[in-house]
Amino acid sequence: MDVLIVLATTIAFSYSLVILIVAMAERAKINPITFFDTPPMLFVFISLGRWLEQIAKSKTSEALSKLMSLQATEATVVTLGNDNSILSEEQVDVELVQRGDVVKVVPGGKFPVDGRVIEGHSMSDESLITGEAMPVTKKPGSSVIAGSINQNGSLLVSATHVGMDTTLSQIVKLVEEAQTSKAPIQQYADKISGYFVPFIVGISVLTLIAWIVIGFLDFTLVVNIFPSYDKSISKAEAVIRFAFQASITVLCIACPCSLGLATPTAVMVGTGIGAQNGILIKGGEPLEMAHKVQSVVFDKTGTITYGAPKVVQVKIVVEGNDMPRSRLLAIVGTAENNSEHPLGAAITRYCKQELNTEALGTCTDFQSVPGCGIRCQVSNTETLLKQVDSEDNNQRNSVLVQISDTLTSSSSHPLIMEPQPLSLVQTAAYVVLIGNREWMRRNGLQIRRDIDEAMMEHERRGRTAILVAVDNELCAMIAIADTVKPEAKLAVDTLTSMGLEVVLMTGDNSKTARAIAAQVGIRKVFAEVLPSHKLAKVEQLQQAGKRVAMVGDGVNDSPALAMADIGIAIGTGTDVAIEAADVVLIRNDLLDVVASIDLSKKTVKRIRINFIFALIYNLVGIPIAAGVFLPAGLVLQPWMGSAAMALSSVSVVLSSLLLKCYTKPSAEKLEAKFGNSRQQGSLSDVSVHIGMGDVRRPSSKLSLLDRFVNYSRASINSLRSDKHSLNSLVLIEPDKHSLLVEETLCEEIC
Repeated sequence: MDVLIVLATTIAFSYSLVILIVAMAERAKINPITFFDTPPMLFVFISLGRWLEQIAKSKTSEALSKLMSLQATEATVVTLGNDNSILSEEQVDVELVQRGDVVKVVPGGKFPVDGRVIEGHSMSDESLITGEAMPVTKKPGSSVIAGSINQNGSLLVSATHVGMDTTLSQIVKLVEEAQTSKAPIQQYADKISGYFVPFIVGISVLTLIAWIVIGFLDFTLVVNIFPSYDKSISKAEAVIRFAFQASITVLCIACPCSLGLATPTAVMVGTGIGAQNGILIKGGEPLEMAHKVQSVVFDKTGTITYGAPKVVQVKIVVEGNDMPRSRLLAIVGTAENNSEHPLGAAITRYCKQELNTEALGTCTDFQSVPGCGIRCQVSNTETLLKQVDSEDNNQRNSVLVQISDTLTSSSSHPLIMEPQPLSLVQTAAYVVLIGNREWMRRNGLQIRRDIDEAMMEHERRGRTAILVAVDNELCAMIAIADTVKPEAKLAVDTLTSMGLEVVLMTGDNSKTARAIAAQVGIRKVFAEVLPSHKLAKVEQLQQAGKRVAMVGDGVNDSPALAMADIGIAIGTGTDVAIEAADVVLIRNDLLDVVASIDLSKKTVKRIRINFIFALIYNLVGIPIAAGVFLPAGLVLQPWMGSAAMALSSVSVVLSSLLLKCYTKPSAEKLEAKFGNSRQQGSLSDVSVHIGMGDVRRPSSKLSLLDRFVNYSRASINSLRSDKHSLNSLVLIEPDKHSLLVEETLCEEIC
């Protein structure tokens, strides 16, 4: 646009200057007709238009400004005594707070850092960060987010993330990067703009030549339609003046800016609105691509389910005197303490609770096989066992240990198995195997029929059943249940009603996967899928001509997230997964998957409307400026074209601002809209594909993938300590809509 403005003002000024010099040289008796008034009027209208445009554009980043305004400037750092009593307080700049400092936050104050509550009870308003309207309860052990507001009750918070490492700072950084990125559709606008300027210059020259030729051939036409014709001037001067006026007006009215503003302004508003609603979109490309998705693939653990499994049943299948329950729990807890899988964390947590201890034995030679289980050597458990009351242990030791099972159990009769002899092992070290059926068979262990039937019963209820072997003898079966998210079925039904194919992909066994899929209404399942197979499955769907969105949260999901057309990471996932994703859902809410696709549709629709505005303006304005409609009495002065050009840019920005009226579809609205189509799924409706299934060719990326997964798993411990990204995320309390992490847990199977 600047090139056209410079040409218009330069030509107008140069033409006027030449005419003035010629008139002075000829000592003309009448004042020559010049365009000296055109350049300043052009600059006035252009400056006015850019001022209005800047005001409107500043509104597009209002969401980012709100996020930045949430950052606290000061913090109250306290020194605590042995009983958590406050010894001293000091008011410091928030930049001086270090990790590990204890900060006091009074009612109505902002949390200056990410941290964990060590004392006090209160409610926190996190609405501007997560989009969650309801206040979140905070108590000792709860996570807090920098920028959220403490509503009632003073809290002492131990800082875990400070400065640029806080959740809020990382969100601001992501939004800033997203708003400056280009959507693919912008490339077409840039290409059009590249040809636009020379095209307009050519049209301007043709207009000049055409009106000079027309004027000399039919001067009466110019006389009749030229509004400022003065009979005192010569025929040639009148024709040339009119031709230059039309030519300059063409340069003034043409506006590539409106084409250039059509996409970035909509992207700025769209990404800002997404951030306000807890949806972080990493740029214009995923924002544009999301609405084109045809197939949505969900991971199971941590995505469809909460990812916080609990042990619901333990079955000891050996004689109690040979393998006391306390010894078994000590061995299993020690072995799984080295596992990064959520199931392993659940087992360790249960064993510690049952043994009433935080100390466990020693685990060496730990080996984890994704999709199968673990193998290790456990020792030094005798000291731990001495702390357990032997009398109480003997009373509790039995063939069946039934734990409260209110989640999914529908039977009142426990599953009974005959005890199996076990060779008495008195060694201080145990070789331990924990995993699925395949893992036991690989290691040469036979699974009795009654054990297998018991496992199948749990799997039909949507649980995961795993086996424990000590020194090559099968000892126990552990049943673990994970709760399906309440909004999962509504999210799946909504996506299905939108015409999208919904797929569940998990490393869990086929029976458990089928049961979970039936609960949420998914009809296509890929079960017992190894991490390297997930990428192949996504490739398979893409080769079928579908645009795929992958929704996951674990390290093993990250290759598939990167391969998918749109990778959507749950905010409670791991660093690696979220770095690989295109969209991050801050809240642990699957309805935000629907919202992200809906926001993409609205944004792309607004971009297209902006392009229509810009194209219509240029297609109509340029012919009018060139004098095509002069016979109808429609003529424009250069300053009029300049004003119209400025108005077109402002109108496009104002059009983008209409996106600020967007509201995320609520659960109530979706329920009302799609509630009639919701039906409880049955197991017979679910189609299950096991393993690689019908993948016809191996992916060329699988060898690299295996190394990537192994590297990710090996480096996860450094991710735990650094946590320097937005995405250090696993919730200790599943109902807390927070991005903070206590610990990063990796998925190996599910």
